[in-house]
Amino acid sequence: MALKKSNKPLEKSTDYTLELIAQGAESKLYLVDGKIIKHRLKKSYRIKEIDEPLRKHRTKSEASMLRRASNLINVPKIISVTDDKITMEYIDAPVLRDIMSIVSSEVLSKVGKTVAKLHENNLIHGDLTTSNMLVKDNRVFLIDFGLAEVKDSFEAKAVDLHLLKQAIESKHYNEYTHAWSLIKASYEKNYSKGALVIDRLKLVETRGRYKSKSL
Repeated sequence: MALKKSNKPLEKSTDYTLELIAQGAESKLYLVDGKIIKHRLKKSYRIKEIDEPLRKHRTKSEASMLRRASNLINVPKIISVTDDKITMEYIDAPVLRDIMSIVSSEVLSKVGKTVAKLHENNLIHGDLTTSNMLVKDNRVFLIDFGLAEVKDSFEAKAVDLHLLKQAIESKHYNEYTHAWSLIKASYEKNYSKGALVIDRLKLVETRGRYKSKSL
C-alpha cells in the first residue's frame, strides 16, 4: 500500500528532528539530514515474539528487492538497513500522480520501460501506482518495494500491470487513453515476452469484470 503524505508536526529524537512526510499502515517515512528513513512500525495486536521477527523479515526483504531493482532501474540508493529501518537517499522530485497531466510522452514511455525491465528479470513490484513513481529530470524512479517479490509468472506480471492500469484509469481519467497506450507499447517493446503478459492481462481483466457483476 502506498504511503500517504502527512501534515503532522515534526517528531523529536535525541539526536535530530524527524520530519514525518508520509505514513502507511505498516510504516512511517521520515526526512532527516537529506535522507529518507522508512521505519516499519510495531503492531500492538501482535505478540512481541511474532512482531519483531516479522518486521525484521519484511524490512530485510524490502531492502533486498530494492538492491535487486537498483541494478535494473532507477530507485533510491540504500544507505543502511537495521531490523526495522531502511535509510536511503532522498530524491527531491514530484510523484507522477501529481504531474500526470503535464508529463511528456517520453516519461510515459519510460514508465513502460521501467516495468518491462523489472518483469524481464522476474521482479514483481506489487503496488504499481502513479503514487509510487517519482519523476526527476525526465527520469522515472520507482519507490516503495514493501510488497515486491521475485516470481517467474505471467499471471503475477499481468496483475502488476493491472494495478497500474487501474490506477491510471481511476485517478487520471483524462490522460488514461494516451498514457496507457504509450506505457503498454513501451512495455511490449522492452520485454521480450511482453505481448504474452498483455494477453494474460486481458484474462485478468475479464475475471475482474465477471467478479464485479456477480457481487
